[in-house]
Amino acid sequence: MTLYLIGLGLHDEKDISLKGLEVVRNCDTIYLENYTSVLQCSVENLEKFYGKKITLCSREQAEQGAEKIVEEARKNNIAFLVVGDPFSATTHVELFRLAKEKKVPVKVIHNASILTAVGITGLQLYKFGRTTSIPFPEDVPEAETPYIVLKENQSSGLHTLFLLDLQPEHDRFLTISQALQVLEKIEVKRQGGLITDSLLVVGCARLGSDDYLIKAGSVPEIKKINFGRPPYSLIIPGKLHFLEEEVLEFYR
Repeated sequence: MTLYLIGLGLHDEKDISLKGLEVVRNCDTIYLENYTSVLQCSVENLEKFYGKKITLCSREQAEQGAEKIVEEARKNNIAFLVVGDPFSATTHVELFRLAKEKKVPVKVIHNASILTAVGITGLQLYKFGRTTSIPFPEDVPEAETPYIVLKENQSSGLHTLFLLDLQPEHDRFLTISQALQVLEKIEVKRQGGLITDSLLVVGCARLGSDDYLIKAGSVPEIKKINFGRPPYSLIIPGKLHFLEEEVLEFYR
């Protein structure tokens, strides 16, 4: 018996790979994480397409119940579904590690993730530096890590991808405007000169979906835009190649 970590891609129930779909339909139990991102479809859509009942799994259930999930896979075929790619979020590495440690067979079926989908902005993937998250300010009021990471990346001319906090179970999603406000607040405190009104930033919503939205502009311009439904991400470019500049112009 086997534990399968299966990436679902970024859009809807049809983004799963043929290999992933075949495995899901032959598994005994299907878990779906609902804490790292969201698809543009309902669980009911997934269940109808897969022909299987799906059990939602919160971060706490996945992290604290990891051993239970792995032990289930000792006797049955278990699918753990992840929005994007299984290894885009570090929390799922623990399931893989634990299965290896317990000598339970584990297989990974990869898919598209936000880390590759950002290439549609025209920014070259190999020029992205360290990726970081921006938390809800009320949850982590003193957070400065996003600013520190930005400073490190900018010093090397690298682009910075910010993943914006979300709590799908509570319908909470940090917006791009709110994320920029967080960075502005840290700028006031640290006075590093990184976040200015003239800074070029790129807001992204629903990458990988048919109705994705990308807008490039100054901080005040991007803060005014309604990006619609989540999930959201924010990019602050580093040193731009002329080809990157040309593609970004499409999103101005």
